[in-house]
Amino acid sequence: MMKTSVMRISLTFVLTLPLLLHAAVSPVPPPGLPVSPADRTELASGLARLGSSIDALKENPLLPDVLIYHKAVRFALEGNEFFKPDEVEHAKELLRTGQARADALAHGTAPWATGTGLVVRGYISKIDGSVQPYGLVVPPTWFPASAHHFRLDTWFHGRNETLSEVNFIWDRQKNAGEFTPKDTIVLHLYGRYCNANKFAGEVDLFEAIDAVKRQYSIDDRRIVVRGFSMGGAAAWHIATHYAGLWAAAAPGAGFAETREFVPAYHKQEIHPTWYEEKLWHLTDATDYALNLYQCPTVAYNGDIDPQKQAADIMERYLGQEGMRLSRVTGLKTGHKYTPEAKVEINRIVDAAADRGMDPYPRKVHFTTWTLAYNRMKWITLDGLEKHWERARVDAEIPDDHSLKARTSNISLISFEIGAGAPLLDQAQKVTVSLDGQNFLLPGPLTDRSWSAHFRKALGKWTVIAGDDGTVRKRHGLQGPIDDAFLDSFIMVRPTGTPMQPGVAKWAEGEQAHAIREWRRQFRGESQVRDDTAVSAADIANSNLVLWGDPQSNGVLGRIVKLLPIGWTPDAVTIGKSTFPAATHALLMIYPNPLNPKKYVVLNSGVTFREFDYQSNARQVAKLPDYAIVDITTPPDETGPGKVVQAGFFDEQWQLP
Repeated sequence: MMKTSVMRISLTFVLTLPLLLHAAVSPVPPPGLPVSPADRTELASGLARLGSSIDALKENPLLPDVLIYHKAVRFALEGNEFFKPDEVEHAKELLRTGQARADALAHGTAPWATGTGLVVRGYISKIDGSVQPYGLVVPPTWFPASAHHFRLDTWFHGRNETLSEVNFIWDRQKNAGEFTPKDTIVLHLYGRYCNANKFAGEVDLFEAIDAVKRQYSIDDRRIVVRGFSMGGAAAWHIATHYAGLWAAAAPGAGFAETREFVPAYHKQEIHPTWYEEKLWHLTDATDYALNLYQCPTVAYNGDIDPQKQAADIMERYLGQEGMRLSRVTGLKTGHKYTPEAKVEINRIVDAAADRGMDPYPRKVHFTTWTLAYNRMKWITLDGLEKHWERARVDAEIPDDHSLKARTSNISLISFEIGAGAPLLDQAQKVTVSLDGQNFLLPGPLTDRSWSAHFRKALGKWTVIAGDDGTVRKRHGLQGPIDDAFLDSFIMVRPTGTPMQPGVAKWAEGEQAHAIREWRRQFRGESQVRDDTAVSAADIANSNLVLWGDPQSNGVLGRIVKLLPIGWTPDAVTIGKSTFPAATHALLMIYPNPLNPKKYVVLNSGVTFREFDYQSNARQVAKLPDYAIVDITTPPDETGPGKVVQAGFFDEQWQLP
């Protein structure tokens, strides 16, 4: 095995490995068309020239705006992702555009950065160091020195299995999209391809918004989320899970959950395991419907569109919270907008955006099932009594000297009001009533900011100073396995002698599968280290995905005795269960004992697989915090083998 300190796996390498696809499962993205030798030579030459120009611009902060063109064509050429004959010519044009941008940067100019209209730009993702594109519609009223803070509308695109970077960038240079409100910058998200802005696609939203804010003056109180079809599903997801951030949401069609949508729309039966059902609480927008109390929302669908199911079920769940859903319906219409509906949607959204998001409302209602989503306005949940059961807080500041809150399934809570908030009187103490317990606390500082932190133990709340730093489930460190792939991660490859050759072969195949599918589905290249080359900086800054066993992987060998498992040449043990090591492998996520602020993952990439690509509603977490896999059942398009035991760690990251 070749040893190297760091490398990025070439698609040419990973595509030579078996795809493990059942004949009934179509590959996503589909195979592309052949590229003629002459076209291939021309594209390779253009890539080489642009690559040389990029090398000379390494320190330029606008380099991502050039890199997007190089990556788009390189991915399409290496990955066989030209799906129509004209896409090759589009790629050639994109290389010319990228080269023109590189030449402009070399001369100290960047005309696209000061232009209006359709502009395509890029950012470098914290997750894998990849460049990701995004499209903008910049209104004619914007100019670089403008002191005006602009409204920002984010747009989530529909499902398109052939939406390569080439096709996304090409369209964003030609097409303004469904909605272009006056004096508004519209952000068209690539969302890392075709995942309904979940997982890395969810992170893409916030990284793209941050990138836009670095280049344009954006009004944080006037950011709108909207989309249609798969993009409507993304809008439901983002609106409900982050309801406190948006001025308005306008989901069109799409889906809002998995349980009812898949049978109703795809006519497929689903038979989830108990832990898969629990994990639906991570992504189902219906479970977070209450949060739309904070976010003005208008739903759209055609009256004969089967995807009206999304608004129907959200209306039902909102009704259970005593709320009514605002809906606009296209008459005698299927899966598209009508002109009349767009006018009405704009009227509603524009009115909400003009008012803007209120960061400090007097009343807040918030629900969650996981600390992955733990903030709403001035409330932060720092601990749950039990993950994957509903947590809720209903709080209000009825006057200028008191705060009242009722909670359920919450063990740690913070109330934090920022500077300048017109809620509490600086000259008075604050009475906090928390589940009927009363606390008299110091009043706000002179800048009007105020905060208080509470812990619940044995049914009683106490005031605490803040985070005590103990290892427990907390925001960004709560699992499940898929959570490790929302931040910087490194695949750590074993170089030692394995305990069992069968498990070693299985792990090698699963690592290759994870690397390949990350590139195909999330459009990035995994960072890979040999176990002997993992540095202190890697441990400090990244989640480590450790492949192999404690004997073959040196990093896993260092920490195995600090994990709540046993793994010897004879047996894999978790809790009271023991399995033969020759035929079983362990998949797991856990705080890294070498740096408990980051994760270690054992033997797993993203847990949904090829079968789930067929429906975005199936692209959800498939495995919990740990799983034992019998490798005598080979990996396939549905899983890594036969899962014989799986479960969640408790709130202290111990086995319950």
